[in-house]
Amino acid sequence: MNPAARILVVDDDPALRELLSAYLTDTGFVVDLASDGAGMRRAIESTLPDAIVLDLMLPGEDGLMLTRALRARSGAIATIPVLILSARGEEIDRVVGLEVGADDYLAKPFSPRELLARLRALLRRAQTTPVVSHSDESRFGPYRLDLAARRLLKENVEVDISGAEFDLLKVFIERPNRVLSRDVLLDLLKGYACDPFDRTIDIRVVRLRRKIEADPTHPAYIRTVRGEGYLFNPQGTAS
Repeated sequence: MNPAARILVVDDDPALRELLSAYLTDTGFVVDLASDGAGMRRAIESTLPDAIVLDLMLPGEDGLMLTRALRARSGAIATIPVLILSARGEEIDRVVGLEVGADDYLAKPFSPRELLARLRALLRRAQTTPVVSHSDESRFGPYRLDLAARRLLKENVEVDISGAEFDLLKVFIERPNRVLSRDVLLDLLKGYACDPFDRTIDIRVVRLRRKIEADPTHPAYIRTVRGEGYLFNPQGTAS
């Protein structure tokens, strides 16, 4: 798990917000707070969180409505893991919450340690689960990745990349705006018996950057997150 993962806590109870903020900050997270749906939207538009802890019973739009609206968005926003909190522990609430797109459900009162364990599990799953695509191609910047033909095109001109580079780019495209460690990338690409000093991923990243970056020494698409791994930014904005 990324030790600097950003968690957005959305709850109308100020005491609970502050309690969760203090606890999660102490355990290594960056925490943003919101008291309602409008605040949640402002926080997401400002900085994309890695996960959302969302109260079910909010004033105005409740947690179910907000989760449904979140899943209706496009891009990375639609895939943010959501953990719903509720003082109501009935099975029907849990079922409805999961059906509208929540990833987990925790009834109040709860132990902060249980919340932490569930958040960590959500973040691990999010790091290794691809964004579901209903198309045979993916686009970023001027590029189009043809998944069926295993080709990369830039403005309809084919880019010469190897099969290994194609596989790495596909892994990145399926997991946008997520920090992926070298070990996770090796696991996702499979077939490599590696030791802790294996540099296969770093070599592939360097070669792929030469193919897709305007300036490989200042990459806009495949960023290095020092001490943690790599992050694919499909918008191609320089860090």
